[in-house]
Formats: sequence, C-alpha cells, structure tokens
Amino acid sequence: MRAPSPKTVAAVMDRLEGAYAQVRTELHHCNTFELLVAVILSAQCTDTRVNQVTPALFERYPTPFDLIGVSPAAVESLIYSTGFYRSKAKHIIGCAKALVECFGGVVPSTLDALITLPGVGRKTANVVLGCAFGQPAVVVDTHVRRVTHRIRWTQSLRPDQIERDLCRLLPREKWTDGAHRLLLHGRYTCTARNPHCTICLLSDLCPAEAEKRRAAGRATCYGARKITQ
Repeated sequence: MRAPSPKTVAAVMDRLEGAYAQVRTELHHCNTFELLVAVILSAQCTDTRVNQVTPALFERYPTPFDLIGVSPAAVESLIYSTGFYRSKAKHIIGCAKALVECFGGVVPSTLDALITLPGVGRKTANVVLGCAFGQPAVVVDTHVRRVTHRIRWTQSLRPDQIERDLCRLLPREKWTDGAHRLLLHGRYTCTARNPHCTICLLSDLCPAEAEKRRAAGRATCYGARKITQ
C-alpha cells in the first residue's frame, strides 16, 4: 500500500475540520477522574448509554477515595446497562485503589503512568491525555480504525500500529483533534454498516469509494456485453 501524499492528508484534515470545527469528547464529565471512569465504561458501549449511568455513579462515588472498600456488586448495579459490567466494576474499583495508593488520588498526566491503572490501555490513556491534559494524543477506536482502513492510511488492524501510522501522517499539533475528527466521521458518516458514501465529504479522496465505483462500472459493462450477445 502506498502511503497517502501529504497533500491528500492535508485535504482530508481540512475537510473534516470544516465539518467538525469544535471537537470534544461526547462523554459527560466534570473532572479528570470522571472522564477516566467514563472512558472505561465506554468500552463496547455507546457514549449515550454511558452518559445515562454516570450521573448516579458519580453522585455516589465522586472521588477515587469513595470507591475504596466498595463491593463490586454495588458498582455493578449502577453500570449494568453498559455491558461487561462485572469486569468494568472490577476495573473501576481497582483503578480508584491504584490512584489513591500510587498517585494520592490524582489522575496522572503521563501515558506510562496511566497505563499502569487497571482497565486503562493506550486508547483510554490517550483520551485522558488529549481531552483532560491538552497533550497531543492519537485515540484509536473502532471508528478510527474503520475510517483509516477505508481511506488507506494504514494496513494494520492493531490499534498501536494504527496509532503510529497516524502519528507519522499527521502533524503533532493535529494528533488529538485530527484523530477525534476521524472518530466522529466514522461514527456519523463512514459507518460500519451502510456507510453514507453519497453524502461523504471525502468520497473523491477515498480509495475504497473509488474501488467500489470501478467494480460497479465493470459489472455494468459485463451486464451490457451479456445483453448484446
């Protein structure tokens, strides 16, 4: 696969910036700890659903200190509808305990420190770094992976490799917002099922769309030949 030209990358980013001028996480939160917990809950779950359960969760357990010694069942009852609630409750309680014991109850601001917390991988850590601390960070979720494959910006299925590919393609100052715009484009336009290609602002820059059109053209020509035979 040939890497996209800097001109193409810039064109994609310019169009996405025009469509999504203001980018921010759609997870509701009032502080860094709430954001961290919300991102843990968002695994295999929509932001909308997470936003429905976090108000009650944060009202009962507003700080990491409030989760020390809490039974998993108490947390599970509040986050049940987000799916995988047993493992998420375990991660949230374990994360709170680690924050208190290792960081004085404060969410750390480095990738290396964040990924030591239970339930926190690179994606979660990068969301916190980019959204809470304003650090350049590339978040790779299912939407970003899908879009970057369709526009041929990566060949990998591994989030860590996709992150590295995007870090090479995008200027450092565009890592956070650029990845977020790719995410939003995947969530609302370049969807997994029935992508909205006819209204996509990247359709003329998308290799997947070009391949689809060529395939449709070949099928039309084949059908016309069959009719004339």
